[in-house]
Amino acid sequence: MNDRIASPDSASLEATFDVLVVGGGHAGTEAAVAAARSGASVALVTGSLEQIGQLSCNPAIGGIAKGTVVREVDALGGIIARATDLASVQFRMLNVGKGPAVWAPRAQCDRGLYRRAVRQLLEAHDNLLTLQGMVARLLFDQSGERVAGVETVEGRRFGARAVVLTTGTFGRGTMHIGTGTQIRGGRAGEASSTLLGEQLDAVGLTTDRFKTGTPPRIDGRSVRLHELVEQPSEIDAFDYSWSHFWTSPRAEHGVHGVRTRHPQQMPCWLTWLEADGTALIAEHIAESAMYGGAIASRGPRYCPSVEDKVVKFPDKSRHQLFLEPEGHDTHELYVNGLSTSLPAPVQLALLRTVPGLDQVRMTRAGYAIEYDYYPPTQLAPTLASRAIAGLYFAGQVNGTTGYEEAAGQGVVAGLNAARWVQERDPVILGRETSYIGVLVDDLVTRGVDEPYRLFTSRSEFRLTVRQDNALSRLGPLADSYGLLTPSERTTMDERLDAVREAHRLASATSMTPVVADPLLVRMGSAPLAHAVRASELAKRHDVSLQALFTAAGVGADLPRDAVVGAELEIKYAGYFDKERLRASRLKAQGGIRLADTLDYAAMLTLSIEAREKLARVKPATLAQAGSIPGISPADLQNLVFELHRRVTVAE
Repeated sequence: MNDRIASPDSASLEATFDVLVVGGGHAGTEAAVAAARSGASVALVTGSLEQIGQLSCNPAIGGIAKGTVVREVDALGGIIARATDLASVQFRMLNVGKGPAVWAPRAQCDRGLYRRAVRQLLEAHDNLLTLQGMVARLLFDQSGERVAGVETVEGRRFGARAVVLTTGTFGRGTMHIGTGTQIRGGRAGEASSTLLGEQLDAVGLTTDRFKTGTPPRIDGRSVRLHELVEQPSEIDAFDYSWSHFWTSPRAEHGVHGVRTRHPQQMPCWLTWLEADGTALIAEHIAESAMYGGAIASRGPRYCPSVEDKVVKFPDKSRHQLFLEPEGHDTHELYVNGLSTSLPAPVQLALLRTVPGLDQVRMTRAGYAIEYDYYPPTQLAPTLASRAIAGLYFAGQVNGTTGYEEAAGQGVVAGLNAARWVQERDPVILGRETSYIGVLVDDLVTRGVDEPYRLFTSRSEFRLTVRQDNALSRLGPLADSYGLLTPSERTTMDERLDAVREAHRLASATSMTPVVADPLLVRMGSAPLAHAVRASELAKRHDVSLQALFTAAGVGADLPRDAVVGAELEIKYAGYFDKERLRASRLKAQGGIRLADTLDYAAMLTLSIEAREKLARVKPATLAQAGSIPGISPADLQNLVFELHRRVTVAE
């Protein structure tokens, strides 16, 4: 059979779209929204419409670095933060003890509310259609080199000028519970996809396997919660999306508006796996799917299974666990920190060693899952396949882990798929602009040897690329790409004006000793000898601009994010200036485009290693070339020389 099936004539297609997205997870939904906001006609095809936006693992959005990505996606017109605001049952700002530069938002969500919010936000776009079906294969044009649509296992055929694959863990997914139980599926209760993976193998794409896992769930009514440490919500202090009040795309046409309304908040609970539990795991380690030989694939190093924790840290007998609510319509709790592939009876025995859980009822067993991914060095920085024109990849199929990483890739792939169809310039976010830029650059230039997870340490620009300034960094870009509606543009302008007003107030407000000294004494800071500007006092490490505004009786109507952003710019101005100088240099390098047709083998001034790596990666810009491991500053300088020499010869 010809694996690159030519598309039939248009009469045999059920419908044709500019962009067709395969998969309804976090990558797929963001890809569909980005393409739709770009003006493309879009279809999202997924195995179950009821599972669109499903939180497959923990019911939480955000965290260290990840929370910044959520706000970046939000600034680009995405829906993950908005859906979170509509479904959040707990919100916490992590790292508040370390200073605002490293604060990280994280929210617990009601699973059911989150799914419904995502679907509502998708269907608010008139040019976006959601369809149910399991995609069996891609369709190609007559040349066999360009994607032309998809065919489902039900025999439905849809034409498309570009296709975005976001199949997550469904690509030939296999779930493991112990060494004797293997279940074909993309997640519990849902079938995996095999035919599409077989076709992609046959057309020459490189495929590999990773594994991930999930912990057991428990009945909260069987937990002695009074014995655990309660963690309340901080929802009154923070919000996720850049506007507490935002309007859906159709509201501008008088159809309806959507207001973010947080559900009733719920606490999380902290407990520990202790010595009895770690001893039980050690006793049954050979029955684990991972350690018993049933799984050979690599899993995420920074989100290890509980078996990994016990084997790799044998001297540590206590491991922290968080019991997280699944939502208001259930008593079920997610046991964060106990991801496992042990047999179900061992999992129950293990749970009952945990303080407060000695009589617990397990509602669902944890499991490990192996799935296909496609090494992302096969992709361009737009997340387009280098081998098949019009085909894009986003999410766990690129070897990443996490809802947030998937959402960030979805925006990039969906936006670029639409722009490719519209014959517009591609969008490549540089490392200096965002964590999304770091994520995509790492994937396509360095590849992955384990499931990729974002950390602040991956970014060279983490001082200036923060959660509080995501809107100022990316909002204007989103507007220039046509991703914002007029009402959203107005709201963005108001929020950015608030940051500027906080700066102005800081410079204009005089702090007299009478006003400032009581605050300074409480903060353990030296009292004033004379009046100074609030902007000068805010430079002190232990004095916050918000507290100064409160003492002076100004700025009460300013959003907290605006004041925090202004404070950071004041407090760390010198560091930020140095980082922005480096960012401007990298941006200048990003403006130097490198053609796919460059003959690196002929550039004899480059090292042999550099020639080989450049030929394999085919970087799109000089900045991307510089981020390839093994490319030295001397190689980069010689590459510039080679480019100039070729331009001179051509002239």
